[in-house]
Amino acid sequence: MTTEEISKSMREELQAIMNHAHALVDATSGELDNGIKAARAALKERLDSCPADFAEIETKILDKVQAADEFIHVKPYYAIGGTFIGGLLMGWFMARK
Repeated sequence: MTTEEISKSMREELQAIMNHAHALVDATSGELDNGIKAARAALKERLDSCPADFAEIETKILDKVQAADEFIHVKPYYAIGGTFIGGLLMGWFMARK
């Protein structure tokens, strides 16, 4: 799976979550309870800021992925050694009781 496909999948998942949240906001629009009104307002505010926040996070993640990819291509033995040591440590921790 390429980075582009992962990014598209993440966008689609976020959009589905936002659609469900918008449906919840719309479904509770007739409620008169102050707690529900406050929760609706807070959720609506977060939903409005969500696409911008996601775009920023996506950019940061893609930059980190690209940097890691470049590092692995420049120094493959460091990446192999680091993965090997990480695997040894995980095996040691998992074997302990």
